[in-house]
Amino acid sequence: MSVTLENIAFDCADAQALATFWAGVLSTEVDAEANEFFATVNRAATGPTLMFLQVPEPRNGKNRLHVDLAAGDWSAEVDRLVGLGAKRLDEHTEYGAHWITLADPEGNVFDVAEHN
Repeated sequence: MSVTLENIAFDCADAQALATFWAGVLSTEVDAEANEFFATVNRAATGPTLMFLQVPEPRNGKNRLHVDLAAGDWSAEVDRLVGLGAKRLDEHTEYGAHWITLADPEGNVFDVAEHN
């Protein structure tokens, strides 16, 4: 028996709005049937689907799991993501890598590494 990674789920206040942000990050579209309660991005792709589920409580504290992205034109991509609604939080150079930590519109933290 084997296990496959199917979904990366985000609890959120507005599923369609957050899915729209992440679809913009990945330069793709929100899947059909999205609404404020449930939405997906990349369901037809071969990799994992991003799934967004409305929950009644707000995010509390730092998220324990986050998405790591990499970009060749790092500076331009970070600027593009901020233009989509991300917020810059911190910048790091450690372990032979350079990355910036951002937060999505609902405060979920994610990183964008400089891809050489």
